[in-house]
Amino acid sequence: MSLACAVNLPYQLIAVSGPEQLSYLHGQLTQDMNLITEHNFLWAGHCSPKGKLWGAFRVFKHQQRYLLLGSDAEVQASARELKKYGVFAKVEIETVKDHRVIGVHSQTQLNNVCDLLGLKFNNENTACDFGNNKALKLDEQRLLLYVDSEFSLPDDIAFNENPSLFIEAGILAGEPQVNEANIEEFVPQMINLQALNGISFKKGCYTGQETVARMRYLGKNKRAMFIVQGSCPEAIEETELELQLGDNWRRAGKVIHQVFNSATNTYSALAVLPNDTEHSVSLRAKHSPEVALTIMPLPYSLDDQ
Repeated sequence: MSLACAVNLPYQLIAVSGPEQLSYLHGQLTQDMNLITEHNFLWAGHCSPKGKLWGAFRVFKHQQRYLLLGSDAEVQASARELKKYGVFAKVEIETVKDHRVIGVHSQTQLNNVCDLLGLKFNNENTACDFGNNKALKLDEQRLLLYVDSEFSLPDDIAFNENPSLFIEAGILAGEPQVNEANIEEFVPQMINLQALNGISFKKGCYTGQETVARMRYLGKNKRAMFIVQGSCPEAIEETELELQLGDNWRRAGKVIHQVFNSATNTYSALAVLPNDTEHSVSLRAKHSPEVALTIMPLPYSLDDQ
């Protein structure tokens, strides 16, 4: 029996290098870049001057440069904006073409999988090098591997062509991802980035900082990201959810990330809704109204960090 299952993931990366890479990214991202080392990864948002997100990224260091990992839409939007302002700093910004991202999911603890891959996560570390590659520990059952073309999986790790189970686990963990339709629409708190320690409120100025701070200190934010799930006979692609009020339905919020599990006929999604939405409300997919949805508990607190 295989120790774990691995899948190729549809993530892309931005690489930032050069003598001013740290200071440049520190002034662009919501994260305190001084906290990122070779042994950890941290979430960070990249915002427009109005505080609206171009992307939410896992950021880590590898071979003397910073890497921002996100969806294709996020990487395209952020790379464009980073390059626009990067001409004024001593940095090189490029999208990564010669590596791939593999997700590894174990049904038990990762210890045996880490031993098999030669990974050593000391203490509370969430990142480690192995050969020319990098591993990120998402939780006790999931890894992300950033690997070159020479890498091959050990025989005891099975490969699956369908990434839906790994994506489903990320959605149920409340890990945000902005899709193409929602680029530059949400401030970081609307996708719970503060709950993932992806916003530093002490680091000083960065692009969009004024809006992000106002949302926190003046209580301006009225939306949050929720996990929703429901039974579905086949895969659907939804953009909006509706909420029942008496005999009527009204717009509730937007879907930003979704997946269909064909083994269990389950639809799971991340949706941005009013942050006072009760978990007991009746929701449905707007364009597939036969699909009833339930709000699932978040694995973290949305209280002010």
